[in-house]
Amino acid sequence: MMIDIINKRLQNNEFSLIAEIGVNYYDIAKKLNIDLLSAAKYMVLVARNAGIHAVKFQTYKADTLASQYSPAYWDTSEESTRSQYELFKKFDSFGYNEYEKISKFCNKIGVEFSSTPFDFESADYLYNLMNYYKISSSDLSNFPFVEYIAQKGKPILLSVGASNIDEIENAVKIIEKYNSNKITLLHCVLEYPTPYKDANLLKIKSLKEAFQNCFIGYSDHTKPDAFYNVIKTAYLLGAKLIEKHFTVDKSLSGNDHYHAMDDNDAKRILEEVNYIDEICGAGELKALNNEKIARENARRSIVASCDILVGTIITMDMLTFKRPGHGISPMFIDRVLGKRAVKEIKKDELINFEFLQ
Repeated sequence: MMIDIINKRLQNNEFSLIAEIGVNYYDIAKKLNIDLLSAAKYMVLVARNAGIHAVKFQTYKADTLASQYSPAYWDTSEESTRSQYELFKKFDSFGYNEYEKISKFCNKIGVEFSSTPFDFESADYLYNLMNYYKISSSDLSNFPFVEYIAQKGKPILLSVGASNIDEIENAVKIIEKYNSNKITLLHCVLEYPTPYKDANLLKIKSLKEAFQNCFIGYSDHTKPDAFYNVIKTAYLLGAKLIEKHFTVDKSLSGNDHYHAMDDNDAKRILEEVNYIDEICGAGELKALNNEKIARENARRSIVASCDILVGTIITMDMLTFKRPGHGISPMFIDRVLGKRAVKEIKKDELINFEFLQ
C-alpha cells in the first residue's frame, strides 16, 4: 500500500513540503561516482531525514517532450545548454522499472513518492506508483493531456505559472468535469531562478479568492534567501503546500541545483513554519487560558471610595473602580447602584453582591 501523506495533510489543513528532486540525481550520481538509481534513493533519504513530507521526480522522454529546435528559457549562465531537446535528452533514461523501485523505497522509509508525467505513456505507468498527479505549468494549456490525467481519478496538483485567469479557469473546468477530488493550484513563476522582485506572492491570495473550492500552494523557483522570507510569506498568504527544487549540493552548476533548497534549508523552512503556526495560534475571539491570572488581577472591580454604613443606599459618588478584578466588574454597575448595604463596607474594599440587598 502506498504511503499517503500529502492528501491527508491537505485535508487536515496542515503544511506540506515537497522536495522537487526532478532529475538532479544525475549530477549527484556523477559527483559521488554511483549509479543513477542509488543517487536518486540517496536524495530521497536525505530529504526524508530533513523532515520533508514528499519527493517528486520528473518523468519524460526528450523525443515526446520537445522539438529539436526548442530554445532554452532558463538562465544559460547557470545552465549552459541552449536547446530544450538537448537538455532533456541528457536526463531521460529512467522508465517504469526505475520509478517503481524508487516508489517502493519511498514507502519503505516513510516519505511520499510522486513524479510529474510529461506524456501519456508515463501518465499511465505512474498510476500505480503514486497517490496524486502533478501537472506542470507547461502543460496547463495542453487540454487533451489535462483531460487524460483528470480521467485517472486521482487528486491533482496543477501549477499555474505563466497562465492567465481564463486559462486557469478552463483547465480547472476540465479537471472538475472528470474528477471529483479537490484540486490544488500552485502559484508558480516560470523563471529559473525567479528574482525575488518577481515572486509575485500576492497571486496566492488572488488564487484563494478566485478558486475557493481549491487548495492553494506554491511552487518556488527563487534561490533560498537567508531568512526564508519568500517561503514564509507564501505560507502566511495561504499556501499550505510548498514545492521547491531539492539538491544535496547547491554548488553544482546546471540543472536545478542553483535555485534549489538542500536538507539544511528544508529543516529551517519546517522550523520557521512551525514557529509561525505557534505565534499565530488559533485566532479565536476569546480570552486565552494563559491570560487567566492576568485577567483576574489586571481588570478592575467596583470598590468603595469611602466608608459605607449599614443601611446606606449605594450611589455613584460612593464608588470607584480599581484592580484586582476579584469583585464585581464595572460592567455590572447598574446591579449595584440603588442597592442597600447590609454590612459596613470599608473604604477601598472590593464590593461583593453579598454586601447588598
